Amino acid sequence: MLLVTSRESRRWVIPKGNPQSGMAPHVAAAQEAEEEAGVCGPICPTPLGSYRYRKRKGNGASLMLDVDVYPLAVTREYPQWKEDKERERRWFSLAEAANAVEEEDLRYLIRSFGASGFTKAAQRSGVLTAVAQKTGVGIMFGWFQRLLPKSGNFFDLFEAHAVSVMAAADAMARLFDGGVARKDHIREVHEREQDADEVTHEVLQTVRKTFLTPFDRSAITSLIGSLDDSIDEMQAAVQAIDLYEVTSFEPEMRDMAAIIVDAARITAEAMPLLRDIARNGGRLHELTERLVRMEGHADEIHAAGLKKAFKATEGAPDTLKFIVDREIYKHLERIVDAFEDVANEIDGIVIDHA
Repeated sequence: MLLVTSRESRRWVIPKGNPQSGMAPHVAAAQEAEEEAGVCGPICPTPLGSYRYRKRKGNGASLMLDVDVYPLAVTREYPQWKEDKERERRWFSLAEAANAVEEEDLRYLIRSFGASGFTKAAQRSGVLTAVAQKTGVGIMFGWFQRLLPKSGNFFDLFEAHAVSVMAAADAMARLFDGGVARKDHIREVHEREQDADEVTHEVLQTVRKTFLTPFDRSAITSLIGSLDDSIDEMQAAVQAIDLYEVTSFEPEMRDMAAIIVDAARITAEAMPLLRDIARNGGRLHELTERLVRMEGHADEIHAAGLKKAFKATEGAPDTLKFIVDREIYKHLERIVDAFEDVANEIDGIVIDHA
């Protein structure tokens, strides 16, 4: 996690500020991150939560302020930025970041990114190693994974699939961010989907060959199926973008892509917790609850985006653009719906086995 120092007290904080009139809160948060920390990337419009802190104003008053916190997946880090002479920035582990900040509620939000039993990504044997090597998961995603027990491989396969889903979501978000490398991002999503297909195939084979499974066979196949649906729809989305040669995207599309990135992050965190459902049931419920909440938010964005695209045809009809936009929105909505299905499958497993 990236923190910056405040300008006056030099304590470690997250980038923050007041949104300008007419600016969506998450857009303002992304702008503050770029100005204060020199980073950019897809930002999820669904907040993680909020915290309070006391700010001393220029007139001498010291007032309590409420801050909504939005997760931003850093894809670009600038060597120079607007406030680089006034602030220091530094990457921390989650535990170090939580200890570095002063606000107790902010510490809780930072810790909510991962359970205490998680460690950095470790080398694995079998299919997980192959997928991890092919996906090239960066250091920013390393904290999603933990060391795996030696017995059984259903959990290894779930986690391997989640790595592919997360990497595909990240590539898709870079595509929606624009730029000259669109072909590379499209190709990467296709490659990640192929990796995920290999994992899905192995899960289905293993289900047939295994006498004792960690939970019901239908739950295993349903969970891997919903995971696979999410990355299949990512592939369908980039195929449509490639087919129609779309090079610019509406803000609502980018917001939905950012929700997908965060949904993939949450899914990747949830998979290892299935190894000990009795102990991790509470945390799994927190994660699935956020996935469901994000799906509802995505529905609102989807409806607003479609309405905006339709109204843009009034007066100067551009039916073809509306059809293309509707196609892209459809796939984005289906991706988020698939993550909600993942949440429902996890909840069902928790209910049966916690």
